[in-house]
Amino acid sequence: MSAATARAPTPSGDDAESRFFAVRKRSLDLVAPLTAEDMGAQAMDDASPAKWHLAHTSWFFETFVLAPFVNGYRPFDETFAYLFNSYYESVGPRHARARRGLLTRPTAEEVFAYRAHVDEALREVFASGENARPEIARRLALGRAHEQQHQELCLTDILALFAQSPLRPRYRVSRAQGPQGRASQLAWSSFPGGLRRIGHAGPGFAFDNEGPVHDAALAPFRLADRLVVNSEWLEFMADGGYDEPNLWLADGWALAQREGWEAPAYFEQRDGEWMQMTLDGLCPPDPGAPVAHVSYYEADAFARWAGKRLPSEFEWEIAARDLPVAGNLLEADALRPLPAGVGDGLLQMFGDAWEWTGSAYLPYPRYRAGDGALGEYNGKFMVNQMTLRGGSCVTPQDHMRATYRNFFYPHQRWQFTGVRLAEDDA
Repeated sequence: MSAATARAPTPSGDDAESRFFAVRKRSLDLVAPLTAEDMGAQAMDDASPAKWHLAHTSWFFETFVLAPFVNGYRPFDETFAYLFNSYYESVGPRHARARRGLLTRPTAEEVFAYRAHVDEALREVFASGENARPEIARRLALGRAHEQQHQELCLTDILALFAQSPLRPRYRVSRAQGPQGRASQLAWSSFPGGLRRIGHAGPGFAFDNEGPVHDAALAPFRLADRLVVNSEWLEFMADGGYDEPNLWLADGWALAQREGWEAPAYFEQRDGEWMQMTLDGLCPPDPGAPVAHVSYYEADAFARWAGKRLPSEFEWEIAARDLPVAGNLLEADALRPLPAGVGDGLLQMFGDAWEWTGSAYLPYPRYRAGDGALGEYNGKFMVNQMTLRGGSCVTPQDHMRATYRNFFYPHQRWQFTGVRLAEDDA
């Protein structure tokens, strides 16, 4: 059992059940605009078909809650354990990630039936009061958070898929407005140095990688009040940012040259003008909206070009600690980054785009992964990746908190990943 759920008290009674099944229903709502053909296609190795996301999140509950704790539970289909395991080596063999798009069977309708089967059994868990048992409660909380992660992944994977279509289809009409013009001049917020407490101390759910709580020594620093926006990134491009090796880390430069990067992912030129593929279809990039779909290498190069740096993840957490979790998150239904509103102090700390930090994704001091299959949830990935903070426009709001640590490889950019600048405060 992973320590990921060690700090996961779950509400009791009807509130716990309604919140839980609201998350389950949202997954179905998110795929409602898709055709069966859309749901089975896979854009690239890093992405998964929408149908697979729906099945995998049900497999998670079937494997870690229903099978071990519900007497007489019968799996919907024994073959699904092989098809929809993601990376849990200790659970057993699994279908290769890069070949998920070849799973024409089961059909989308069968996957919906699978979810209904699992939901019926989970409702019985709540009706019997078994959801209050500590171990079951912890696993339900982890599974709920896990499903929210896959809701975000599902939307980013849909964008990756639609961006490869010559039709550049629209996922659905969002609430986003048209281009809003240039962003305001950057302002800066200062923070003192010192020994600061880092990590999740409760109450509420947290993944195991958010702890243990520990002290980190920080020098005085300043953070930009908003994210880097498209107009600023276009200036970086026009100034030869993708052509100047002195701005780039060696691995990033080699990758950018090999892949022919000259703009963020989903940017393309039409009739000499830059356009951007979004979940709302192909449109001109909003000059005042945060840039997204940039790799760590690009974020680091931009920061060098601007004469700044990326914040450490500890600087980001200290700056965000007392701020409300509010902003352009999934519930806003914009489905793309939007310009910052008017306000004093730090803006866009939650939502719009995940913010690359300069911190490698490593375990906190005294971290220990839990025993068993669920111990594989986070710990085994703590190498060769970089930490991101803050959530994006497709992150559920109640999934976020200041201590949340996301992580991706430095070359990846299909997620809504963006940039906030930092500097030392002498």
